[in-house]
Amino acid sequence: MLDNKQKKLVRDRLNRIQGQIGGVMKMIESDRYCVDILTQTSAIVAAIRNTENIVIQNHFNTCVADALQSDNPAQQSEKTQEIMTLLASYRR
Repeated sequence: MLDNKQKKLVRDRLNRIQGQIGGVMKMIESDRYCVDILTQTSAIVAAIRNTENIVIQNHFNTCVADALQSDNPAQQSEKTQEIMTLLASYRR
């Protein structure tokens, strides 16, 4: 789970992303140049990826680390499979 500091960081980033999306919507409505819109959507995607990285790092440092250090082979296997599935989704 995210601690309070991380929750605030993620919330702040998501609020900023939400604002960026609103800006892109206004750009579309005002018939802005396509390349300008694409530049902004690219920035949004990067901001989302950076937000994901915070959550993934936290997950590895807490949930995964706890499972791998436990004496529970089923839990260890579950987290290992979870990591492999997560990595596969990023390779697409």
